[in-house]
Amino acid sequence: MMKVQGMWGLCLVLLVIMFVYAVIGEAQIASFLINCGTNSTVNVDGRRWVGDSNPGNNVTLSSPSIEASTATFNGDSFYSPLYKTARIFSDSLNYTIQGTPGNYFLRLHLYPFSFEKYNVNDSSFAVEANGLTLVSEFNVPGEILHKNTYLQNSGGNSSLSFLLKEFFFTTNANSIVLEFHPTKGSFGFINAIEIVPVDDKLFVDSVNKVGGNGGNSSLNLGRRGVETMYRLNVGGALIKPAQDLDLRRVWEVDSSYMITADAGSGIRNSSNITYASPNDTSVAPLLVYETARTMSNTQVMEKRFNMSWKFEVDPDFDYLVRLHFCELVYDRANQRTFRIYINNRTAANNFDIFVRAGGMNKAYHQDYFDMVSSDISTLWIQLGPDTTTSAAETDALLNGLEIFKLSRNGNLAHLRPYGNLGEHKTSKGVIFWLGIGAGVASVVVLTAVVIMIVCFCKKRRNKQNDTKENLPGWRSLFLLGAATNSTANAKASTENQNPYGSVATVRSRRRFTLADIRSATNNFDEGLVIGVGGFGKVFKGEIEGGTLAAIKRANPQSQQGLAEFETEIEMLSKLRHRHLVSMIGFCDEQNEMILVYEYMANGTLRSHLFGSDLPPLSWKQRLDVCIGAARGLHYLHTGSERGIIHRDVKTTNILLDEDFVAKMADFGLSKTGPSLEHTHVSTAVKGSFGYLDPEYFRRQQLTEKSDVYSFGVVLFEVVCARAVINPSLPKDQINLAEWAMRWQRQRSLETIIDPQLQGNYSPESFMRFGEIAEKCLADEGKSRPTMGEVLWHLEYVLQVHEAWLHGNAGENSFSSSQALRTLADRQAEAQEVAISNVEACSEPKVKKDGEYTPGTDKSDALVVGVDEFSQLVKPQGR
Repeated sequence: MMKVQGMWGLCLVLLVIMFVYAVIGEAQIASFLINCGTNSTVNVDGRRWVGDSNPGNNVTLSSPSIEASTATFNGDSFYSPLYKTARIFSDSLNYTIQGTPGNYFLRLHLYPFSFEKYNVNDSSFAVEANGLTLVSEFNVPGEILHKNTYLQNSGGNSSLSFLLKEFFFTTNANSIVLEFHPTKGSFGFINAIEIVPVDDKLFVDSVNKVGGNGGNSSLNLGRRGVETMYRLNVGGALIKPAQDLDLRRVWEVDSSYMITADAGSGIRNSSNITYASPNDTSVAPLLVYETARTMSNTQVMEKRFNMSWKFEVDPDFDYLVRLHFCELVYDRANQRTFRIYINNRTAANNFDIFVRAGGMNKAYHQDYFDMVSSDISTLWIQLGPDTTTSAAETDALLNGLEIFKLSRNGNLAHLRPYGNLGEHKTSKGVIFWLGIGAGVASVVVLTAVVIMIVCFCKKRRNKQNDTKENLPGWRSLFLLGAATNSTANAKASTENQNPYGSVATVRSRRRFTLADIRSATNNFDEGLVIGVGGFGKVFKGEIEGGTLAAIKRANPQSQQGLAEFETEIEMLSKLRHRHLVSMIGFCDEQNEMILVYEYMANGTLRSHLFGSDLPPLSWKQRLDVCIGAARGLHYLHTGSERGIIHRDVKTTNILLDEDFVAKMADFGLSKTGPSLEHTHVSTAVKGSFGYLDPEYFRRQQLTEKSDVYSFGVVLFEVVCARAVINPSLPKDQINLAEWAMRWQRQRSLETIIDPQLQGNYSPESFMRFGEIAEKCLADEGKSRPTMGEVLWHLEYVLQVHEAWLHGNAGENSFSSSQALRTLADRQAEAQEVAISNVEACSEPKVKKDGEYTPGTDKSDALVVGVDEFSQLVKPQGR
């Protein structure tokens, strides 16, 4: 009997111990949910939020401050019941919350509404948590306006009316002290405070460093604070706090942050997903891993380009980037491998989710550490296929993305220039937007814009009627100094040329009247249309003296317009070269934008490759055309101090005259090259899909090597005589560059050669040609040759082919070495002529890299200005 009683007693003791531990554990994991500015309690997302002035809330306020309330909430939020009250303070205010040492998420809920004499547009304050500075001189309406502007510019939602600021920090104390300090002469406010305990395993201190060649960096989070900048459910819908039960996080939709939304398409898998590691259960809810975004197969079908997300971040901070992955499609390794880029640097090569996660449907995450300098305010995340691997699928996949800012010296605050806060007080636009909503404001702005446009048009029409003159529809062209008003001036300009072909002034293009153009084109007769491009239609016309001309008329609905029109005139007014199409003049009357060029009798290179009934070009003709185009591009890159980057190299922009001499055309997208102290030109991506340099697309950094990549695609197009993008072909053949590169790497390019060339080319010259094209399409620009080197090799290929033709004709056959010597002799002679001409003009300018580059014969270059010229190479053995 005593034994039974003893056993019951022991069981009772064990139950008591378990109960105590359960209570302690519950206390440790309890969240602190504070509804500010009231003593009322509200239930939101299934949780109980206690008023900060409620006696039983375990919260101590240092001063009562002011309790404010509003009857309405203008916006859409699952937290809206919390945004109808706020605590306003004009003196320092402390919240002391009794807790336990550990890791916490702190969320500050901020919804600006005006209350009595307090105008929220004038608010400015700082917040600290246990000595960690979270924000400083913080203006909530200004921050909301800034974020809306950024989202609107990114094509996303622009109607946010509240802020949710989330921070992570570690404390060794038994209490959490939040200090709110208004800026002198101002005030601050807070609507709700949320403090959620976090598992120790959410973050690890050692993570991969971007660009660190596999090295790790220690985050030392025990002594640093963290701010959540972005948290995205990639490829899926918004995840609400109630759907993230562990930590009650909000996961945004990612589409607003994508550079090109069509670059990635969403996929979903309803299979049972499990965590790759049992320690990862709090990292993200499984909902994040059930959806993903993979590279799209849209109209462009360009699989080499990356999925890209762009984020605005605070400069001069360290960042932790967390990427969430789950392979939803493939059930074995080496089926999907890709590269990861962060801020244009490689974070990971040959990334295989299946291998890293340990199988299919396994939730896995990878952290990366990167430092953002003081002159950078954006962070790019990009995923793209790794074409150097043998994976079956050249694709990429991402399920979720988080970006965390790490504190420096106990500070997470970034002082954003909101402007003069006093201006907010009188800014009816901001107050109106806050009180009434973005919709009404949009109507007002739209109405004002319409009125301005109507008034402008009326004023302009009256001015034209008064002067009785056909003034141009735009005036900025004259700032370029790129044109003249009369034929006489053009003749004078021609007379000022120096004996070596340099033009003394850029004012050398004739302005045609609209009547001249209508007469030349029979009033834009559709029967005279010889081509249609991105700018508009091209007409065959006959100008004074019976000279044939190509007349390009801008289409008002075209994506190209004034900028391209001005660029074309500016560029071609400075350039003169045998392998560049010459511009005769332009017309800018009555809102027309028309360019007049020399007529190219044999049209585009593409028309002689496929898609027409024209006879096919021989291998020698194709080599001659490629050499001519390369000479034109080489002149662009080296003919002036900074050089010019064409930016739209393709077979439709390589034109052929009556003698099949190739000339580069269409300079509307061209850019002046970088200055000596820079390596690239930062600019928005423009060009034609299929020809576009993936590195330029990824980094938005334009270099001469971007033209080299496009020219490499042209070389493969010349070989295969097919479109660079053809969606009707099997999947592995859609993109010409990828398809041809696979055969070239196997040294079997002849397998896909144009049937019209079979047996009519030198095998050695063809092999060399394929090698040049392969080098041009290197993934990294630094690995590609210059256009001068491409030109040199193409001329060598031509010599090899001509030697082969001589041999087949029964003449003395040439060896490759003889062909090389023939090429060297010809280039040396051209160089001597060029050098003598240059010495007669002025002291030469050495190209910025200090190297000689191959060039052309003396008839090629008619360079603008006495100090601009193309350099020639000293032939050397290779």
